[in-house]
Amino acid sequence: MIQSATGLILRTRPLTETSLIVHWLTPEFGRIGTVARGARRARSPFLGKLDLFYLADFTFVRSRNSDLHTLREIGLRDSHDALRRDIGRLRQASYAAAFVEQATETGTPLPAVYELMREFLACLCRPNPAVQTVFAFELKLLREIGLQPRWEQTGLAAGTKKIAAGLTQSDWSAGLRLRLTTAQAIELRRFLQGFLIFHLGRLPRGRAAALMDEV
Repeated sequence: MIQSATGLILRTRPLTETSLIVHWLTPEFGRIGTVARGARRARSPFLGKLDLFYLADFTFVRSRNSDLHTLREIGLRDSHDALRRDIGRLRQASYAAAFVEQATETGTPLPAVYELMREFLACLCRPNPAVQTVFAFELKLLREIGLQPRWEQTGLAAGTKKIAAGLTQSDWSAGLRLRLTTAQAIELRRFLQGFLIFHLGRLPRGRAAALMDEV
């Protein structure tokens, strides 16, 4: 049976000389993997439509024997071109994708997580994304997966707690208007690093690179 979805491409890798495996984040089906047969051929109908963080409508045929389904058609909606013009933004997007993959199960509907990732990518494509963009994503995703820190039980400075709570609860525009001092940014970065290791077992891949130029 052919099924339809809208999704963000989190990861791709070659399967054969001519085919790609494409990992998606969708609201309806959660994280799913598809095989794009012939996608690496010069005249493939998939040409130019399958790359990291592309947003697209697509159809696929669900496999009965595997977690990899067959990609049929794709309609590109947004390529998030700004990410490909700035290595720092690309690293931040890649870290967010790794965090989502580590913190969620495949095949589980994730409408709130999908929307969060979509908004984060849109935020990264704005001019001069602020230092707290990654922190806001981490805090919002922790809330969505039921791991929101209890700020009153932490040893963070009062100002840092207020900033962290604001980044968690505010919409993106309001959150990005908040201003962190260098000391607050360093304190929040270290706290979240320890929190993620404690609750997830290890840091999601790419966090240091995502924050390299920020704090």
